[in-house]
This record gives sequence, structure tokens and C-alpha cells, in this order.
Amino acid sequence: MKALVFNEFGNSDVLQYVDIPDAVAGKGEILLDTTAIGLNFADIYRRKGNYHLVGEPPYVLGYEGAGVVVALGEGVTGFAIGDRVAFVDVPLANAERVAVPIAQAIPIPDAIRDDVAASVLLQGLTASYLAKDSYAIKYGDVALVHAVAGGVGQMLTQIITSLGGKVIGLTSSEEKAEVARKLGAEEVLLYSDNWAEKLAGKIDVAYDSVGSTLMDSFQAVHDKGTVVFYGMSGGDPVSVDPRMLMDTSKTLTGGDLWSFLTSREERIKRSHALFEMISAGKITVNKPRKFALSDGKAAHDLLESRKSTGKILLIP
Repeated sequence: MKALVFNEFGNSDVLQYVDIPDAVAGKGEILLDTTAIGLNFADIYRRKGNYHLVGEPPYVLGYEGAGVVVALGEGVTGFAIGDRVAFVDVPLANAERVAVPIAQAIPIPDAIRDDVAASVLLQGLTASYLAKDSYAIKYGDVALVHAVAGGVGQMLTQIITSLGGKVIGLTSSEEKAEVARKLGAEEVLLYSDNWAEKLAGKIDVAYDSVGSTLMDSFQAVHDKGTVVFYGMSGGDPVSVDPRMLMDTSKTLTGGDLWSFLTSREERIKRSHALFEMISAGKITVNKPRKFALSDGKAAHDLLESRKSTGKILLIP
């Protein structure tokens, strides 16, 4: 089968589209012909060597995607040849076929296309736990959303709005700001603005995926407000003084998707709740940018440029 691989860490030039041994369905696994594969910043970090990779080269990236069942491993029940299935945390996905453990296999409803499933699951499930678990949005809450035009930011904006909250977004360009406004953000500021001072004390909850902006997020939230820290795209945050938390009654909480996808039942429940919001029109999914899997270098370059505003998919 064909796959997008690399043998050494580096920039996108290390990527190669080559033949590798066919994937096979082991015990408790199903084998998918992949139809759409999600590209994420984690793939960039792994390609550069910033994230740990298991095994020996050639390395195959990719953890998120969708496909059609073509084989069943030993002991598999509940799936049939031809079923459409998605996944969010299965390695070796940048290939024409991938073996998926049934514990991580998410059936795709008839109303959801494969490319939509591959576009929304990782970011959508993240946005969902942020808005419902890390801090439960209530009607009238004012939420500050960092990277509001990114994959999680777009989903988070729409979920917060559907729950009756108001979104103030942060992004890097006016073009991206317009994307966020169309999805329901009430106000969007640029990172080049003096946003922390402008918003000081006005925010109920700040969703910070940048990291280096953490103390500015604390300035924006009012006393008894909450900062949800769930990413470090802009670098590591500074240490937080517990005395400041005590004196202001502010809350700092962390967020990680894998703390919530703790069982097959939980994974399917949360995924199907997301699919239902999409089917009901509560979440609009922008058209993804598609690249052939063989053109993975161009896809990596676009994502790394931070000029994209929607999901990037690799199509085998």
C-alpha cells in the first residue's frame, strides 16, 4: 500500500510517498480503506521530532481519519464489511489502509460524510469538553476564545453560542477575524491589539491554547473567573502564583481530550452528540482544504504557514 512516510526528522522535505507493507487487522481490530485523513499540528511536531514517536523509521504520521471496513480481525463483532468508521487516536493513518482497534472505532451516521467526520472529530470533541466539562458555559457567559479562527476555535465558538454564551475571539489577522464573526463571534480582536487591557475584568472564562498568553488571559477574566489552559502553540506559559489565585478567587484548570475519551461508550456518545449538532445545523463545518496523500508536503507547508482557516485533509 502507499503511505506518506519520513526517515529522519526535519522540514516537509523529509516526507516521501512510497510503498510500505500492507496493514492487516489483528485481534480485536478492523481494517479500513481510508477515505479522508485529518492533518493536525501534532503531525508537524512529530515530523520535526518535537513529539515522541514509537518504533523505527520509516515513520508514518496521522492519527485521525475515516474510511470503509474491508476486513475484520479475530473476535470482532458489531462491524461488517462496508461500514463507515472514523477514529481520532489511531496511529499510522497516513496510508491507504489502517488497522483500527474496535475500542477506538466510531461508526459514522448516514447523515455525515466521511470528509466531514475526518474534519471535525478531533477539534470538535476538544471544543465540546472545553465548553461542557472544563467550564460549563451558562446562558449569558462571556467567553474569550484564543485562536478563534483555528479548528478548535471555530467549533468552540459555535458550541458556546449554541449554549447561550457570547464569544470574544482573538486571532492574528482581519481575514481570520471575519471567519470567526461569520460563525457567531460577537467581537474579535487581533493579537496585535492591546487586548488584555481592553478586556480587563470583562471575561467569565478564557480558553487559552497559546500558553505564552496565560497571564494576559488572567488579566482579562474578572475576579472569580476561570482560565482554561489547553495548549501551547505560542510557547510555554510562565508559572502561576497560587497567591494570585487566592487573592482574586480566580480558577486555573487544564484540559486534555484523552481524559474524557476513557471508554468506547464515552467516545461514541460524545462523537454522536457532535454529529447530531452538525446535522441539526447548530455547527457549520467549513469546506475542508483537500490534498492528495501523495502531495502531503504541500499540505504540511500550508498548515505550518498558519494561513489556513479550515481543516486540511489528505485524500488517498
